[in-house]
Amino acid sequence: MLRYLARRLGWAVAMFFVVTVVTYVIFFVVPVDPAKQSCGQRATPTCIRNAQHYLGLDDPIYVQYGKFLKRLVIDHDLGKSFVGRQSVNDIVLDAAPVTASIAFGGLLVMLLMAFPIGILSALRPRSLLDRAAMTFSLAFISVPSFWLALIAVYFVSFKLGWTPITGYCDLVNPSTDCGGVGQWAWHLALPWVVFGVHNAAYYVRMIRAQLMEAMTEDYVRTARAKGAPEGQVIRSHAMRNAIMPIVTMLGMDIGFVLGGLFFLEFVFSMPGLGNLAIDSVTLFDYPVTMGVVIFGTVAILVANLVVDILYAAIDPRVRLT
Repeated sequence: MLRYLARRLGWAVAMFFVVTVVTYVIFFVVPVDPAKQSCGQRATPTCIRNAQHYLGLDDPIYVQYGKFLKRLVIDHDLGKSFVGRQSVNDIVLDAAPVTASIAFGGLLVMLLMAFPIGILSALRPRSLLDRAAMTFSLAFISVPSFWLALIAVYFVSFKLGWTPITGYCDLVNPSTDCGGVGQWAWHLALPWVVFGVHNAAYYVRMIRAQLMEAMTEDYVRTARAKGAPEGQVIRSHAMRNAIMPIVTMLGMDIGFVLGGLFFLEFVFSMPGLGNLAIDSVTLFDYPVTMGVVIFGTVAILVANLVVDILYAAIDPRVRLT
């Protein structure tokens, strides 16, 4: 088990360095001078030279990357914003809880929908429930998440007034007019439902297919022949094997899920990492953009590492590979 975890951790560290190198090179070759941007429209050559020296842009790219990597790994510092000169650490950490709130709440809604519907569809194939579930899955797979979010905002928030149209209430540091668990959950309810419904459509079909295939295996027939209760057969034999590809799919989809969250944040005007990334790219604020990319990379790598651990816990044979 320790060898398995060491290999996965090594791959995660290597991938982290590859992402930082590629991202840094891409930003370096963009034909925009941050020093000129920081000096404004009436930038003088002297101001540009001083800004380049202050920002460290007059060094070769490998020297800049080395300083960036040293500051990141040793000092845990993402630098300062080119635009506002604030700490990128503070900017990213202020936006991260918003994205995390949508992600974890939406993931919970997705699991609460996908597993019961997928299991019931697999146990009753070609029934009315199964046909309705497959129609639901096909319908929501076919539409992009931002379109579904816009429709939900129009009907649920604007027409019916059941939820706020946009905005976010801070759970940790609530303001006088917007705070507390109730306000926080009320503002996030519609993003959670949109995220959960859209992603559950993929997993309902996956769970149904994997469970139906597992129910035809010899070990399931053997368990039934020994007189095991049907519930135990499904939980201990069929689901334990059917869930393996689902866990794999969940680990592979983490990056796509994070990208979908960025669109939801834009539609619902949530001050999360998605809106922060859009604003920083628009303003050519490279340190903030790099901070969002690195934070997202670390989140994806950690999530995949957790999925690998779950995979090994579910199937001990994986530890030997």
